[in-house]
Amino acid sequence: MPLGKSFRLSTATLCIETVEGHKHVLEVPPGEVVKVLSGPCSDDQRMIEVLWGSKPLILFAEDLHSRGEEVYERGALA
Repeated sequence: MPLGKSFRLSTATLCIETVEGHKHVLEVPPGEVVKVLSGPCSDDQRMIEVLWGSKPLILFAEDLHSRGEEVYERGALA
């Protein structure tokens, strides 16, 4: 997964958020943009870390691949 790239989700996508050591499932709505921080995660090769707004989340790499479309920053080369 390309680190530092941003993707707009076409459908709602389940993610995992860790708050004070506890994992919670949340849904990122369609149309939202996430940025790849790292991945795959060290404990599971299928999961990647992304940033949604200011929230670091974990989601399935396959979900991002099938539901995300890369968003190019203004002035960036493809």
